[in-house]
Amino acid sequence: MNIVILAAGTGKRMRSALPKVLHPLAGRPLLSHVIDTARTLQPSRLVVVVGHGAEQVQAAVAAPDVQFAVQAEQLGTGHAVRQALPLLDPAQPTLVLYGDVPLTRASTLQRLVDAAREGRYGILTVTLDDPTGYGRIVRDAAGFVTRIVEQKDASPDQLKIAEINTGIIVTPTAQLSMWLGALKNENAQGEYYLTDVVELAIEAGFEVVTAQPDEEWETLGVNSKAQLAELERIHQRNIAETLLVDGVTLADPARVDVRGTLRCGRDVSIDVNCVFEGDVTLADNVTIGANCVIRNASVGAGTRIDAFTHIDGAELGAHTVIGPYARLRPGAQLADEAHVGNFVEVKNAVIGHGSKANHLTYIGDADIGARVNIGAGTITCNYDGANKFRTVIEDDVFVGSDTQLVAPVRVGRGVTIAAGTTIWKDVAEGLLALNEKTQTAKSGYVRPVKKKS
Repeated sequence: MNIVILAAGTGKRMRSALPKVLHPLAGRPLLSHVIDTARTLQPSRLVVVVGHGAEQVQAAVAAPDVQFAVQAEQLGTGHAVRQALPLLDPAQPTLVLYGDVPLTRASTLQRLVDAAREGRYGILTVTLDDPTGYGRIVRDAAGFVTRIVEQKDASPDQLKIAEINTGIIVTPTAQLSMWLGALKNENAQGEYYLTDVVELAIEAGFEVVTAQPDEEWETLGVNSKAQLAELERIHQRNIAETLLVDGVTLADPARVDVRGTLRCGRDVSIDVNCVFEGDVTLADNVTIGANCVIRNASVGAGTRIDAFTHIDGAELGAHTVIGPYARLRPGAQLADEAHVGNFVEVKNAVIGHGSKANHLTYIGDADIGARVNIGAGTITCNYDGANKFRTVIEDDVFVGSDTQLVAPVRVGRGVTIAAGTTIWKDVAEGLLALNEKTQTAKSGYVRPVKKKS
């Protein structure tokens, strides 16, 4: 089977410099969703017709299995499909999809393909409570499709028809070439419409069949930011329903956003206003607090992530405790039972088994062993203004509060670092490291008194 995806439109109503089909739905371009669905049908040829912003669109979705045809002038959907004909296998049927209709299920498309076997012409239709503005499916007394009539051309009786044309079709490819060549552009827009092909197929004696989606929203397209927002909410609702069916506990299914792939184990609990981006894996018994953002991360079993935590590109072992208000940046790796607390930032660092940094700390470009305690206010000073350097803290080290470790530096196993110390030289195993200071207490001191106005 050939699949053609039309993605050449300008999208003027989006009021954006970005091509319409590249606007994100759940964090990915609209067109990417359509291509993913098309791939599940295993087409022999997959062709995307580009036009407006062609180079940008091609760069965004380029893949070995995707071919591109260019519609240099925007002369309608029929003209767009004609540009793809040289790339199609004429012996196989062609399914035509739209790059701005992202939510059509693969099962719906397969139903249409099955209905159109043996050289039939298939149309995906949907029955709407309010069909205003759409082309109506006109049938004869026996129920066979005879034509598609547009709203402006419909008679009063035809306007009562609730079954409308979605534009998604399956057609014999060899005949499609002939039908597209016969299209006329005698309309107000001066365009060649793919919908006019159905009458040519009927005139040629081809049986026209229909299939319908399970849900109306499967055929909704995007022509404005308002419609994009509507589809985003529908898509997120569908994702939330799937998570609930899979056993995930959502405090409020309407207040979770998945912008990528979220894989969850058993007994995962997610509080409100959480966002998951990219590829995220949550193992069994993970608990996520409210208002967290987690991107491209794996989270081990039994981990608790408290509210307002941001995690990006990190790997968390089992039974770790993160947050609230923690930030894990790319390259952060936490072993089992590690703790990273409030207002702690970790970047490109390894934190060993059972180690803790519970308060107000920056750990960057560091290797921290097991059972290490990092006191509040500790900073690994990893940057000299030109280059980054690593800090190594071995097992069982106690780092007192307000410590600065000036990299490159190594702190040996079992070292104790006193509060307020700056470490700029390596410290051997088992020692106490401190910067000696003198504390003075003076008598007779009087605090200043605020002057009366």
